[in-house]
Amino acid sequence: MDDDLTAEIRKCRQCADRFAATATQHYPRPVPWFRRGTPIMVAGQAPGMRVHKEGKPFWDRSGDRLREWMGISRDQFYDRDLVSVLPTAFCFPGYDAKGADLPPPPICWDTWHDRALAEIGKPKIALIVGTYAIRQHLGLKGSLTDIVADWRDYAPEVFVLPHPSWRNNAWLKKNAWFAGDLVPALQQRIATITG
Repeated sequence: MDDDLTAEIRKCRQCADRFAATATQHYPRPVPWFRRGTPIMVAGQAPGMRVHKEGKPFWDRSGDRLREWMGISRDQFYDRDLVSVLPTAFCFPGYDAKGADLPPPPICWDTWHDRALAEIGKPKIALIVGTYAIRQHLGLKGSLTDIVADWRDYAPEVFVLPHPSWRNNAWLKKNAWFAGDLVPALQQRIATITG
């Protein structure tokens, strides 16, 4: 059951004209997925098309990979008493004419972020996933590789991660330290929360 804020976000239609003008010509479907007091917060970018259709965050291959990195099951990930998801934008932004993802509209962050973060409270661990989220949540700019390589500067309360999209397969292959060092540390930290 929705609380007041997630119900309010779910009704938001402020980007209807913007989304209608995209190549996908879709309608807004905000996907709020958070609850007060959850120990794990995943701060992502914006829903993709599959998430838009299903109404669950990370309901796609990227989500499968993210859960693998976290070392948790799908059931654990969708337990709202365990995991909150706070994207940069709650709606799928759409595709441009060439089929590329459009960036999350800043109006969504400006409208909802502070209230949603206040509702969630201080989690035991925050995963900041992808360039847009890293810039918005942490104010960091520059090379994604350099930022993620400095993950120890933020851990164990915050882990900065690349987006788990298949588009980052080459990055993951080139940066073997991510799977060798960061992922085990992330899984160990999460296990202390879920265990």
